Amino acid sequence: QVQLVESGGGLVQPGGSLRLSCAASGRTDRRYAIGWFRQAPGNERDYVASIKGYTDFATYADTVKGRFTISRDNANDTAYLQMNNLKPEDTAVYICYADQAADRAWGQGTQVTVSS
Repeated sequence: QVQLVESGGGLVQPGGSLRLSCAASGRTDRRYAIGWFRQAPGNERDYVASIKGYTDFATYADTVKGRFTISRDNANDTAYLQMNNLKPEDTAVYICYADQAADRAWGQGTQVTVSS
């Protein structure tokens, strides 16, 4: 089982930037994708971005495309989400996930608040 711990969230003004980290431990496997969802209060958990294993092919939700960049450091089993030009509607708890052979592991989430 993979354990995931997110960090890097906080309060930022509109137009600002944050970089989230997702540190993985346990039975990590580079074959599988890692990515991010987000959930605002009262809303569903929405897909944000993901990056595949080996190929490092990245995909993004339309709402963040061109502003967010996902990357992974396989040597350190860490994924990152660079978030630029943040908007108030980006406010949410950001949750990291990692695919495994049998299921999907989830982190506990880190709060991102975009406000003036």
